[in-house]
Amino acid sequence: MVESTSGFLLPPPPPPAGTLAMERGGGAPPETLREEGQLGCVPPPGLEASRVKKNSWGFLFTGIVGGTLVAVYAVATPFITPALRRICLPFVPATTKQIENVVKMLRGRRGSVVDVGSGDGRIVIAAAKEGFAAAGYELNPWLVWYSRYRAWREGVQGSAKFYISDLWKVSFSQYSNVVIFGVPQMMLQLEKKLELELKDNARVIACRFPFPHWTPDQVTGEGIDTVWAYDMSAFRGRETRP
Repeated sequence: MVESTSGFLLPPPPPPAGTLAMERGGGAPPETLREEGQLGCVPPPGLEASRVKKNSWGFLFTGIVGGTLVAVYAVATPFITPALRRICLPFVPATTKQIENVVKMLRGRRGSVVDVGSGDGRIVIAAAKEGFAAAGYELNPWLVWYSRYRAWREGVQGSAKFYISDLWKVSFSQYSNVVIFGVPQMMLQLEKKLELELKDNARVIACRFPFPHWTPDQVTGEGIDTVWAYDMSAFRGRETRP
């Protein structure tokens, strides 16, 4: 009790609301409850870091998958696209025996050599090693780049050249020796093209399949390794097809 100036005893002042609530077992004061409520809305730091890490891995995985698909498309397209053409010249590597037979048909010859549809460059490199100035025309850029690397590795990059080109858009009139690993569907059209372009001293060497109307001057090998050689001078001296 508190004594007033008039001599009467006055009741003590009431305690603060928060203190009274704590004394009566009511728990924490309202200010503390509000602070705790606000803290309860914030996730723990570890949980937030885990979410960021998961998002980073998701973006990384998406990027890897997307990059892989783009790379596969870039590599596969040059191999698939020729198959969609009306006349397809697929890439089938020449066997060791086929290369030997082609080189045999080139012996004693002069001038330059061209491989029409040169693939991975085996024929061109073999001709360059025999002393010829050799060139290859190939539509697939990956095979052309690989051929250039192989020529460099074999030390014949100076005499073995490779070009990215469609064989139907190139003139072979400057070459004295033409090598072709063809397919039956294209041999007739290629026969007509070479008849118009090649000089009389040129030789055409066909592998796997012969030309439909020409008569070969030499034949060597057997089965898939068979090679036919056609000399334009001898061909033009014969009776031509109607």
